[in-house]
Amino acid sequence: MTLTRRRVLTAALTLPAVACLPTSWVRAGEPAAERRTAVIHTASGPQRLEVEIADTPARREQGLMGRRSLGEGHGMLFVYGQAQPGRRGFWMYRTRIPLDIAFIDGDGRIVSLQTMPPCESAKAAECPVYTPGSAYHAALEVNAGYFASRGISEGDCVSAAALAGQCPRE
Repeated sequence: MTLTRRRVLTAALTLPAVACLPTSWVRAGEPAAERRTAVIHTASGPQRLEVEIADTPARREQGLMGRRSLGEGHGMLFVYGQAQPGRRGFWMYRTRIPLDIAFIDGDGRIVSLQTMPPCESAKAAECPVYTPGSAYHAALEVNAGYFASRGISEGDCVSAAALAGQCPRE
């Protein structure tokens, strides 16, 4: 076998294995998402949770895709540099866990709450898109049922170091 054939054979055997690696390994140059505390100010008092900050296009694209679980009291905060139109939303393609999502405006107020079950389809086009119907600057994903179990509703305010809005002081 010539060196050229050996390289072709090695590539043929290696490439399918590489394609199966999680995309987080492929993006090895991207540092791990920053973790921060977020506080949701509700009528019944503040609710604290630890969030990963998704503030780059790569982190927002990856989101919670492929994860098998999300810890209790944990979430992911998607932060945008400018307002996103209310018709732009989130989907659950390749997301394995049911999630709640809160869309947050520039003042830190929750403008929409939704529950998103995993999409079972292997085709991205067959997964529904969850849109808030109002402009938003951030979105917070947590385990499904989190918002209802803590009395969190639209109009409540979310504060975190990554957000520009000002919520009431505790």
